[in-house]
Amino acid sequence: MSAAAAADEGRILSRVAAPDEALFERQLRPRSFEEYVGQEQAVASLRVSVEAAQLRHECVDHVLLYGPPGLGKTTLAGILANAMGTTLVTTSGPAIERGGDLIGILSNLVEKDVFFIDEIHRLPRVVEELLYPAMEDFAVNFVMEKGLHARSIKHRLAPFTLVGATTRPGMLSAPLRERFGIFHHLDFYSEEELARIVTRSAAILDTKIEPGGAREIARRARGTPRIVNRLLRRVRDHAQVKAGGSVIGERIARDRAVPPQDRVRHAGRHARPARDPRGVPAPGQAAAHSARAAGALPVNPVHDVGKLLVVFGVLIALAGVALMLAGRVPWLGRLPGDIHVQRGAWTFYFPLATSLLLSLVLTLVLWIFGRR
Repeated sequence: MSAAAAADEGRILSRVAAPDEALFERQLRPRSFEEYVGQEQAVASLRVSVEAAQLRHECVDHVLLYGPPGLGKTTLAGILANAMGTTLVTTSGPAIERGGDLIGILSNLVEKDVFFIDEIHRLPRVVEELLYPAMEDFAVNFVMEKGLHARSIKHRLAPFTLVGATTRPGMLSAPLRERFGIFHHLDFYSEEELARIVTRSAAILDTKIEPGGAREIARRARGTPRIVNRLLRRVRDHAQVKAGGSVIGERIARDRAVPPQDRVRHAGRHARPARDPRGVPAPGQAAAHSARAAGALPVNPVHDVGKLLVVFGVLIALAGVALMLAGRVPWLGRLPGDIHVQRGAWTFYFPLATSLLLSLVLTLVLWIFGRR
């Protein structure tokens, strides 16, 4: 594979949005809960929260959305703002460098506005501490002047809803995480849901697509709507230029949805992975593992080191137990690191250093035979 082909493949199948895709994604984003496809549990819960807030004439409680990139966190924030009839104000954690930047944004919010912070786990510590009273009391406290003349000023804010999005919820501090009232994990999409997204996007782009073509594109999208829309864009261009603007069928989608060098990696069908707040494995992982075993993909050296450490730990335990059961050997107990404690009639003995030495030798022997 050439360097240019590898770069093109990585860009197409990346879950991270490219700078030139902002307008394209904005055109295809759903604007209401009815248009949104997938994430049924999160959508149903947010609908109830919006309806309850409207009945009480309040703003929705703060929402934390976490999951891999490209699954619709920004889209859900926009739908939430549309359902409340307010404005969506967006920013990202790295963009807010100083506390004054945050105060300026919060001061310009209107009542019940939705304030969306992408990559909220990357907020600076100083900015995050200013956000605590803003989320709890809709106010910010800042100190004017210094020394004996220092005084604290409390600045009132309009009630708003903060929607935080993160791909790494474990990096959020406990005080910030506890101030959110609604938590939702966004999972990877099934092939049926992605096929519905392809059909909807094709209708918006005024492109005709057959159900078989939609399924072929969905099967290669790694469970991510952002990738499925990117693949649709690529297939649409090919159908218009090379196929005379014909309908996107199963054959065209199969030939052009994924570069040829990536077909081995995506030989298996997409399997919906289990939910894990600390990070969800990518769909198609089993197919990638099979391709790696066949020599199509490089083996990760870290994986070999991990297996070596596991074997080493098991051998340490087995060698220690065997030496304890076998009784004392004349040269045992004299190595530095062997544990021998005697208090009256009570004796404790464990040949730790000898166990480590024997385990290391056995590990090297098994590794040498395993390489053959």
